Amino acid sequence: MLNRLLSNDLPRSRWLAVLLVVLFLGLAFAPFLFPGVKALNVAAKVLIFVALVASFDLLLGYTGIVSFAHTMFFGIGAYGVAIALNAAEEPSWGAIGLGVVCALAISLVLSLLIGLFSLRVRAIFFAMITLAVASAFLTLASQLSDITGGEDGLNFSVPRLLSPGFTLTEEPLQTPLGEVDVNGRVITYYLLFVVVCGVFLTLLRIVNSPFGRVLQAIRENDFRAEALGYRTVVYRTLSSVLSASFATVAGCLLALWLRYNGPDTSLSFEIMLDILLIVVIGGMGTMYGALIGSVLFVLAQSYLQDLLRLAGGAVEGLPLLSALLTPDRWLLWLGLLFVLSVYHFPSGIVGKLRERAARKGAA
Repeated sequence: MLNRLLSNDLPRSRWLAVLLVVLFLGLAFAPFLFPGVKALNVAAKVLIFVALVASFDLLLGYTGIVSFAHTMFFGIGAYGVAIALNAAEEPSWGAIGLGVVCALAISLVLSLLIGLFSLRVRAIFFAMITLAVASAFLTLASQLSDITGGEDGLNFSVPRLLSPGFTLTEEPLQTPLGEVDVNGRVITYYLLFVVVCGVFLTLLRIVNSPFGRVLQAIRENDFRAEALGYRTVVYRTLSSVLSASFATVAGCLLALWLRYNGPDTSLSFEIMLDILLIVVIGGMGTMYGALIGSVLFVLAQSYLQDLLRLAGGAVEGLPLLSALLTPDRWLLWLGLLFVLSVYHFPSGIVGKLRERAARKGAA
């Protein structure tokens, strides 16, 4: 049953399997295990990045396409839900559905156009084209203030079931893990969790299907794949469309969670850099890398400053160390952690664990 659910793509490493189970259970029971607003926000951000990074890995890791327009489709999803709910007289599920459908339709058209017109050129030129398109879309979103809210973005309300003021029970729910208020934020979190699980399993099925095998063949040698009779442009275009669609769904989830969207929230180039870092840390061409990389990166991004503050207080009497261990230096330490992870895990964490398991099996 589990083998079919994971599309016959098992972890193939005992340590990797244990790590994936721990992370899955941690996210599944996050509202109970890690009470508090910040912890729930971090867990929700991890879920959104899992869907976003996994969709990008379909392009980069499995098809070998370098695209800088991924955040554009992420932003389209977020703006689709934000504009629909902002324009509605009352927030409703119908407005959310309309926003999601319109966002998916726009992403479909744009990704199809980019794919058909750009994927015939060499990789570096395609990357530059996608970067130009993403920059133009960011500028457009910033200037169309009547529709997108401009630089200020859009604040909007969500249906009552998802609003923070809604409570499912009058008293906190008693569980073996403790008590928790089942409010709108918790319900929204589990909505994100269910959708992200669906997105992840669907992507896992795609990359392990005959279609996914062709994508991997194109990644390894597109000339050979073309010689075998596969229309590489068609397969690359379909990969771009699928990747853009799942990124759009991730953007819709971001808007529902934040109840706000602006250019810096979903269209920033910094998000694109974060995606690239997570893919490299987790492992390209491994969907499981999206989960592991997202957890590690978001945790470091969210709690590294707090750890540095504690470490700085512990070495307060040492001038050099206290200067290096200040919260303001967190980007320096984040970069150092990234360099160390790439040095020790050149094929990503998932790739390294699988290689070690394969060596032990061969021995």
